[in-house]
Amino acid sequence: MTKPKTFDTAKKQEEAVLVGVINQNQRQEQAEEYLEELAFLAVTAGAKVVKKFQQKLTYPNPRTFIGEGKLQEICDFVSAQNIDIVIFDDELSPSQLRNLENSIKCKILDRSNLILDIFASRAKSAQAKFQVELAQTQYLLPRLTRMWTHLSKHKGGIGMKGPGESEIETDRRALREKITKLKERLDIIDKQAATQRRNRDSKVRISLVGYTNVGKSTLMNLLSKSDVFAEDKLFATLDSTVRKVDWPEASFLLSDTVGFIRKLPHQLVECFKSTLDEIREADILLHVVDVSHPSFENHIHVVNETLKEIKALNKIVILVFNKIDCLKEPFILGDETIESKHAYIDQLKKSWMAKENNPAIFISAHKKINIEELKNGILQAVKMSLADKK
Repeated sequence: MTKPKTFDTAKKQEEAVLVGVINQNQRQEQAEEYLEELAFLAVTAGAKVVKKFQQKLTYPNPRTFIGEGKLQEICDFVSAQNIDIVIFDDELSPSQLRNLENSIKCKILDRSNLILDIFASRAKSAQAKFQVELAQTQYLLPRLTRMWTHLSKHKGGIGMKGPGESEIETDRRALREKITKLKERLDIIDKQAATQRRNRDSKVRISLVGYTNVGKSTLMNLLSKSDVFAEDKLFATLDSTVRKVDWPEASFLLSDTVGFIRKLPHQLVECFKSTLDEIREADILLHVVDVSHPSFENHIHVVNETLKEIKALNKIVILVFNKIDCLKEPFILGDETIESKHAYIDQLKKSWMAKENNPAIFISAHKKINIEELKNGILQAVKMSLADKK
């Protein structure tokens, strides 16, 4: 009897090469951190990062973004290693994208497209799906010169989760009609959400904000005793989640929203503004920071700039430095005794981080360190907010 043929149906993990440009306003270390973040994005999307390329340029090449020598180096590597995808850490113009594809002969993505792809895979609610679809369509409209070869659902892979579900959009008019319909659908959902928020006006509203992957969802679960999805990946949370928190001293509404990130595509900020209304209409913001990250100061700046963009800075803000258990020297958490934890927190309170950011509370949501102080800080803010409402 002939043995039947077997086929390997396992999906091949796409291998990616990352490309970054070091401009005249950047340090080498900063550029490397940016590429590390891009690598985290690529891994979140499901790729395996094989190599990183960097080039110092005063200005990006208008034709190919990078110089001819570096482009040839990348072409040779991609060809020799049979690389699937090349990802750039900046947004590419339609002509740059087309020229790079013609030269490198593989799939090319920029940072914006990669983030949009991650959002597409993470969107769960109808609102989030429509918002991402609208952002993708707006992003792709000026890139029609690519002839839509990368938007076919049959091709699959990272960067292929295009807005066309059943057929490839080939006409600008069809895309503009699609944008109009998506905006109409979102308007209906936005009005429903606005009505829900108005019905909650009597309650104090607190929103968790922060850079992506700083532990907001973990903190949400801890404070509200809920079960919000939390994962060590970027953009684990896209949909706004609101929970009622009842403490003996007070009750309030706590919401968890999408994390911010450097160079967040403007299409996403615009399309997610309705979701970000939870932040804009909150009474109190808990700005959560991963204090163990080497670029946490830059993360604070990125979040504050985004809050300024959506006009959400004129409210009570508590800065919550999370993940203190992951800090390296000079802040090392020793044994697990209560005394050592108190001494450790006192040490952090005397640091420049506490002096330059007031109020500032140091915690570990994962290990439940110093949560009582955070709760006390929240209660004080809730009382202040209630007094303002009267």
